[in-house]
Amino acid sequence: MINISILAIVLFIFLIWLDFALGKRTHQRTTIKKSFPQRQSDCELFNTGERLFSALFNDIKEASHHIHILFYIVREDDISKRLFHLLKEKANQGVTVRLLVDRIGSMNISKATRKDLKDHGIHFSFAKTPTFPYFLYKLNRRNHRKICVIDGKIGFLGGFNVGNEYLGLDPKLGHWRDFHLKITGEGVCDLQQQFLEDWHDATKVKVNAPSYYPKLVSGKIPIKLQPTDGAHVEEIFLELFDKAKYSITIGTPYFIPGKRVQQALISKAKEGVKVTLLLPQKSDHLFVKQAAMPYIKGLLHAGCSIYQFTEGFYHAKVVIIDDELCDIGTANFDRRSFYLNQEMNCFIYDKVFVGKVQQAFSNDIQLSAKVTMETVNNRSLKERIEEKFGTLFARFL
Repeated sequence: MINISILAIVLFIFLIWLDFALGKRTHQRTTIKKSFPQRQSDCELFNTGERLFSALFNDIKEASHHIHILFYIVREDDISKRLFHLLKEKANQGVTVRLLVDRIGSMNISKATRKDLKDHGIHFSFAKTPTFPYFLYKLNRRNHRKICVIDGKIGFLGGFNVGNEYLGLDPKLGHWRDFHLKITGEGVCDLQQQFLEDWHDATKVKVNAPSYYPKLVSGKIPIKLQPTDGAHVEEIFLELFDKAKYSITIGTPYFIPGKRVQQALISKAKEGVKVTLLLPQKSDHLFVKQAAMPYIKGLLHAGCSIYQFTEGFYHAKVVIIDDELCDIGTANFDRRSFYLNQEMNCFIYDKVFVGKVQQAFSNDIQLSAKVTMETVNNRSLKERIEEKFGTLFARFL
């Protein structure tokens, strides 16, 4: 009887491994690198939930033709209910509303809420619902993009989702720091195209009417939107690092970069490039902070500067190269963003705007504690054990 039980466990583990192995191979083989051209746009930076949701909700109120919203997480709390109420109002006015949310990230949206939204004429769908074959692998593949498009003329993209914690109302996490963009001008058409592609992927309904692509006025800032589908994020970051001559500045909530990115940063530091990394001191996911520690130690040995944000939770995803180029979007420096999630990033090539981002980053550094080798070496036994567990599960974090 014991032998049968052991055999069953071994078989179960093998089937899980096989699901992941075949799913990953199929995914990597079929994923095609996609890129939008450089566009002239105007951008506004938001780093607090209060400012972002105020701007987003005001623009939604002014919508006259359509509202397209995609988030990884939408909850059923106060801020989410405000969004639902506003979308229902606009749908009742005859504005076309499409709401797309990730199946796992937004799994707590109840059937009653979904029915209520649909009863008011809102087109609602889940993205990335796991299917067979490779169910377990697909369960890990999430649509992590956060895209809003209003009337085809205004776009939003960045790190914020919709939940009370993004307003700093989670007592455990405290103040929430994030970076989000409002985009107008030519780049909005690319956000629109990506949203409608994701909508088609989720619903099998193709939407491509000319009215969703109005004529757009050129903005003052050159930008390039970069969608990824569980591949190519790593090489994109490596290409950015390779361009750096003076400085590489990174802000990310999750730092599990893998050997190639780690070695690229160390090599740049040894060449004299100033490498600065800002991470959260608090953690919102189990073992993520601990899994970052082996990489942190390597970077510290190479002379990199690492800080931990102490005034709440740091969730911004930002890269700044030589004060010339910045990247703001949805991709983290972890294995999920590199090899599993669907992401969208925005590269901005404007010194003035990059300067604003650099200033916001510098302000956050002032609210952070510097990590030193002494800090690392003085960790408790519990923290060291947690590091081992984090390293073991790093590929899923």
